[in-house]
Amino acid sequence: MSCSLDGYVADAEGGFDWSAPDDDVHAFINDRVRDVSTFVVGRHMFATMRVWDAWPGGQGEAADEFAEIWRGIDKIVCSDSLDAVDAPRTTLEPRLTTDRLAEIVASTDGVVEISGPTTAAEALRAGLVDEMTVRVVPHVVGSGLRLLPDGMRADLDRAECRPLGDGSVFLRYTRR
Repeated sequence: MSCSLDGYVADAEGGFDWSAPDDDVHAFINDRVRDVSTFVVGRHMFATMRVWDAWPGGQGEAADEFAEIWRGIDKIVCSDSLDAVDAPRTTLEPRLTTDRLAEIVASTDGVVEISGPTTAAEALRAGLVDEMTVRVVPHVVGSGLRLLPDGMRADLDRAECRPLGDGSVFLRYTRR
């Protein structure tokens, strides 16, 4: 996830265009998601990421590469407001409980990534997330959708801190 310096993934109007990566950062992101075998996302993240399923290509090397990576990853969309999903390698999970998430992780070979603060909230509060990664963008939005949920507490160890060429910083933390 990317977030503003003040901890929001989207501003008060739902916008997040201020977090769009440049080509170099996009290439870095591509390298990070290569190991992901399953993405668990919510309805809004699913709608945002749908563009990659039908990416036309020719839009830049990093973007084209991400589309190829994305299409090779299984996706689970968690939503009780959708009746069906019509995307390749994608299934619908009406409600993501911590028990169901544990089942998904146990049955998946490779890395399971929960993307989206609302979808990840219960897993974060329950301590089921082993590693948190975030790209902090040098932008302040003042309010909106927060990266981390209320009520979450965790002791973390910094595993990686990398400044990126666009002024953002990539952070990776592991749970103690």
